[in-house]
Amino acid sequence: VQLQASGGGLVQTGDSLKVSCVGSGDTFSNYVMGWFRQAPGKEREFLGSINWSGDSTYYRDSVKGRSTISRDNAKSTLYLQIHNLKPEDTAVYLCAADQQGVWPYDYWGQGTQVTVSS
Repeated sequence: VQLQASGGGLVQTGDSLKVSCVGSGDTFSNYVMGWFRQAPGKEREFLGSINWSGDSTYYRDSVKGRSTISRDNAKSTLYLQIHNLKPEDTAVYLCAADQQGVWPYDYWGQGTQVTVSS
């Protein structure tokens, strides 16, 4: 499956942002989907995941409570919405897919840059 993330940009502290990831080349619902981010000079950080049907999600503590991961299998699209953005949320946000949903994920998108200004 090929993945293309989009929707990043420059936002202000406290804003909300929704990024998307479109899959192609295979049946989207065959994959557990995950969101990751990587800031300059830091390791890639797992943010959360959603199961094949979209009825179960898991979030990392750093974004839990202010993030929502969802998917629309009919549109082969994955979403991540983050509220109350902080400067430390500045990173490249990447989507990934894996048929079993276990690390390491098999397929990765190129990422979309999110910059939060203070």
